[in-house]
Amino acid sequence: MTLKVDTLNDWIENGPSPAMQRYAAEIFRLQQDHETVSLSDLVAEAATSMQAVSRMIKRLKAEGYLEHTPYRGMRLTPAGEKMAMPALRRHRLAEVFLVQQMGYDWAMAHELTETLERGLNQELEDRMDELTGHPTRCPHGEPIPTREGQITYPDDQPLVEVGSKVWSRISRVRTHDLDKLRYIAELGLVPGTDIFVSGCAPFQGPLRIQVPGGVDQVIGHELARALWVEDVRNDRPMAE
Repeated sequence: MTLKVDTLNDWIENGPSPAMQRYAAEIFRLQQDHETVSLSDLVAEAATSMQAVSRMIKRLKAEGYLEHTPYRGMRLTPAGEKMAMPALRRHRLAEVFLVQQMGYDWAMAHELTETLERGLNQELEDRMDELTGHPTRCPHGEPIPTREGQITYPDDQPLVEVGSKVWSRISRVRTHDLDKLRYIAELGLVPGTDIFVSGCAPFQGPLRIQVPGGVDQVIGHELARALWVEDVRNDRPMAE
């Protein structure tokens, strides 16, 4: 049977519960970095008990949204990924709203959104989208799904993989650690910033980077792993 709906949200409102959507969105975020998601990682991100997470995993698996093999991890099915999109969209739109319209820093946006998004309905989500100028990325650079459930990732890669003597543009900052986010912001290494990697020490050593009109910055390999870049090139001269 073909299910005809105007938007993905119409289907979701008559299907999975909001809690199922939020769990699916969290699993989707985690599986961007891992082939499978471990139970312990999901418990840490969901900030709830192991028992509660285990019950939800069983429910998602029973309804065909999740593949789970004990001791090996879990991954959303195509139906589960589709189900995750509205919650992911709402979360990232709310992050933009908190930063752009309410003046919160990007470090707090993710944590505050965990509470804010639970009180949003479609009307409020649409209004946030309008007020923030229909953004396509959250403050950390992650893509925001469309209302139809489509998500397009940038053609980017981890900064630690691009080598030295090249220019690139920061596309995403892939951490929710408050201290790291605030330090990264202090260094000016936010999405949209052009940077030049002037040197990289071997054996996962620190990177020396430059920004136009700024000073040299030396960042450790662990911090650099959180920075993803796009538009990698070597044809732009360093600004004086």
